Amino acid sequence: MPRSSDRFRTTHTGSLPRPDDLIQMMFAKEEGVPVDAEALGARVQAAVGEMVRRQSEAGIDIINDGEMSKPSYATYVKDRLDGFGGAGNSFVFQDLVDFPKTAERVFANPGRKSRKTPACNGPISVRDWVSPVTDVDNLKAAVVDYAPAGLFSSAASPGVISLFFRNEYYRSHEDYLYAIAEAMRFEYEAIAAGGLTLQLDCPDLAMGRHVQYAELSLTEFRKRMQLHIEALNHAVRNIPPEQLRMHMCWGNYPGPHHCDVPFADIIDVLALAKPTAILFEAANPRHAHEWQMFETVKPPEGKVLVPGVIECQSNYIEHPELVAQRLERYAHLVGRENVMAGVDCGFSIHVGQGGVDPDVVWAKLAALAEGARIASKKFW
Repeated sequence: MPRSSDRFRTTHTGSLPRPDDLIQMMFAKEEGVPVDAEALGARVQAAVGEMVRRQSEAGIDIINDGEMSKPSYATYVKDRLDGFGGAGNSFVFQDLVDFPKTAERVFANPGRKSRKTPACNGPISVRDWVSPVTDVDNLKAAVVDYAPAGLFSSAASPGVISLFFRNEYYRSHEDYLYAIAEAMRFEYEAIAAGGLTLQLDCPDLAMGRHVQYAELSLTEFRKRMQLHIEALNHAVRNIPPEQLRMHMCWGNYPGPHHCDVPFADIIDVLALAKPTAILFEAANPRHAHEWQMFETVKPPEGKVLVPGVIECQSNYIEHPELVAQRLERYAHLVGRENVMAGVDCGFSIHVGQGGVDPDVVWAKLAALAEGARIASKKFW
């Protein structure tokens, strides 16, 4: 995970818009319709090539495969691990309870409607030893003609898996978390062994407050956060911190978000996580103000902050000058070398979900890169 030594590096959070035909193939697979595995694999591989090209053209430095092989950033694990054969899970978003009409629109999204979240009803173990390695190989093959500053690949954290898949088998939540951590260790280490930076997706550390743990007090939630981080650290114990980054967010959905836990209330717990870099939402209307926290709060020691300087729910294309201003605020407070330019969250976290026109996505990423160039001229 290269630090910004001569300019502000750019990256994003993971998922990018999938081609329409790939979406239909993955919808069919999720519904149990027979899909030719070889044809699907070839289409994924081609899509990864397209994602690499478009990220490079947009000016993004640290790139990935766009999560082309996954039906969702978290629920893909049901296809790679054994133990998930129970009844589907349901989610109560505390902020949406107050606004039922908004809730109807959020959950009517085809991507959310099609995702499968069966509960854990048996011992968890690795079923698919091939797909994590294939993901790495596809990305590395696609960058042969390009020169990105770095490569990353995303994987669901133990905590977010426990959020999406209800525990119906293990004696305690802690036992469940550590069983997930041990099973996911293969995927994490496969990504690292391939020379990529591993991104751990951890919405449980913020969104979990108003979804999974809405009934807990803030003190109780912070204790649960710490348990999740301990399980995460256990799972990546063999990977150096500089090869790790983590993404935390308050939920990638167009809701009111008035129940989001403030960043200032949890940042000290987040600092306990092993990854060097922390990606977080900093552009959307509910969290864009939180940069001011660092006027009085010391940033986590040794961490690289990757604030979202563009957001992922609006078709507005951020002005590059606004992107630059957002980067400059963080750089002034925590040091230019400790800041990288990111995106609030993924643009298509579930197959078929995406509130932003795919063509606009690439224009937004180009604005991100241009804003980083503007800010870099002022700091180097």
